[in-house]
Amino acid sequence: MKFNKIVAFVACVVLLSSCEYQKYNQKEQKDLNVGNEWVYGVSPDSLPRQMSFKYDAKPELDARVNDIRAKLYGGKIPSSLVKE
Repeated sequence: MKFNKIVAFVACVVLLSSCEYQKYNQKEQKDLNVGNEWVYGVSPDSLPRQMSFKYDAKPELDARVNDIRAKLYGGKIPSSLVKE
């Protein structure tokens, strides 16, 4: 009985100590793009300016993209990406 209490206590200590596990596993870095409207937009609620740029579709790249997708995912293409 006493052994079970010790095991339960150790388990609780381990579980409670794991809550702080990733707290210090970060590196603080200064953001080089602070205030850049191109990256962050005019305000926090707006889209960045680079999102307004639209790329022209290049159908000749579809075959290459599908080959890469097949190589990465084993030939299984998600149904959301299949054009009907």
